[in-house]
Amino acid sequence: MTMKLELIVPVKRKQNWRGNYQLAPIGLMYVAASTPEDVEIAITDEHIETINFDKPVDLVGITSMTAEINRAYEIADEYRRRGVKVVMGGIHPSTLPHEAIQHSDSVVIGEAEGVWQNVIKDFKDGRLNKFYSSEIRPSLDNLAFPRRDLVKGKKYLTKNIIQTTRGCPFSCTFCTVTNFFGNTYRYRPIKDVISEVESLDGNFTVFIDDNILANPKRAKELFTALIPYKKRWVSQSSINLAKDKEALALAEKSGCIGMFIGFESISQESLQAIKKSTNQVSTMRDSIKRIHDHGILIEGAFIFGLEEDNRDSLLRTLDFAMEMRFSAVNFFVLTPFPGTQIREQIEKDGRIIEKDWSKYNNFTVVFKPKNMTPKELQDMAIFAKQQFYSYPSIIKRHFPPKKHVLASLGYNLLRRRSTTKRS
Repeated sequence: MTMKLELIVPVKRKQNWRGNYQLAPIGLMYVAASTPEDVEIAITDEHIETINFDKPVDLVGITSMTAEINRAYEIADEYRRRGVKVVMGGIHPSTLPHEAIQHSDSVVIGEAEGVWQNVIKDFKDGRLNKFYSSEIRPSLDNLAFPRRDLVKGKKYLTKNIIQTTRGCPFSCTFCTVTNFFGNTYRYRPIKDVISEVESLDGNFTVFIDDNILANPKRAKELFTALIPYKKRWVSQSSINLAKDKEALALAEKSGCIGMFIGFESISQESLQAIKKSTNQVSTMRDSIKRIHDHGILIEGAFIFGLEEDNRDSLLRTLDFAMEMRFSAVNFFVLTPFPGTQIREQIEKDGRIIEKDWSKYNNFTVVFKPKNMTPKELQDMAIFAKQQFYSYPSIIKRHFPPKKHVLASLGYNLLRRRSTTKRS
C-alpha cells in the first residue's frame, strides 16, 4: 500500500490582503522534492485552504514560524488524537525542539534535506526517532527543484519562487536566519538556477534569498545569465547593492523591478546596537537614489522599538520613509524571537511581558521598551502604517510616476486595506 504524506502550513488568522499576495510554500515544496518517489504527497496551506482532518493519511509534516506555532500545535494534537504520526520542523521547532516534541512524534532540527529520507525510512520501519538533525549543512549542488506540481491550480501570487543561496555571515541581534541556515553563505550553481528559471511558466519570478547580493561577483554572473530570459523579478538585498554600479546596471538589465531592503533604523547608534554593520545612515539617501535611478522599486523595512527609539525618532523614521518615496514599507515592531541575541538581553532585563507565541508576529508589542510604554510603541506602529498608506501619501509617493508605477499602486492599495482593517 502506498504511503500517504500530508505537508501542512498553519496559519493563525484570516489573511485579508495577504491572501492576495501569498507566495507558494517553497520550504515544504523542497521537503516534498526530498521525499522518496514511492510516497504519495499532498500540501495543505491554511493561507488559502482548509485542512481535511478526515482525509486518509499515514504521516503529517508541519512547518511553522513562531507566530503560527500555537495553531501548528493544535493541528498536530488533533492528528495525534486520531492516531496519525506527526513530524514538526521549521524555524520555531528547530529553535525549541523540546517544546515542539510535546506535540509531535518527531522534530526535524534545521534544514530537512540532509535527514528527511531517513525520517521517511524510519517511519516506514516503525522506529521514528524523536529528533533528527544533520551534522553538516546540506550542499546546494544538484538541489532538487521544489515540487511546484503539488500547488498547481492553487491561488498564489506566484509559484515561481527560486532560492539561490542559504545562510548569512552577519549576526544581527534580532534575526533568526543565521541559527537556522548557518553563518556562511552557500550557493547553488548558476547553471542549476538558470535550468530552474527555464522550467517556469510566466515572466515573473521571486528570488527568496535573504541577500541575493551576498557575493557581488556571483550575483553579477547570475544577473548576466538571466538577461536573455526577459523575466521580471524581485528579491531581497542589503543596501550594498547601491555601491556596485555594475551590479545595479545588470540587475536592471536582467529584469529586476523591486528589492526588499532592511534599513531597520535611521539611527547609527541603534544600527550598531543590533549589529547591522552593513548600514550607514550617512549614505542611505544617496544609496536609495541610485537604486531608484535604475528603475528598481524599494520595499523598505524598519524596526520600531529598538533601545534608543522614542516617539520623536519613530516620527522621523516615518518622515524619512515618505521622503524617500519607497514603493512600500514595513514598520515592524521589534519582536524578541526565541534563539535571538536580543531576546536573551530583554529576557535578562526582565522586560518580556507576553509569552503567548501567537503575539510574536512583528506587529504586537511583547516587551517593555526603554523609552516608551508598550501602548505608546504599539500606537506609533499603527499610526506610521496608517500614515504611510493613506491616500495622500500613496499619491505623493507615486507622482510624478516612477517605473512600474501600476504594480506599486496596486500593492499599496492592498496594504492600505489591511492597515484599515487591522487597526
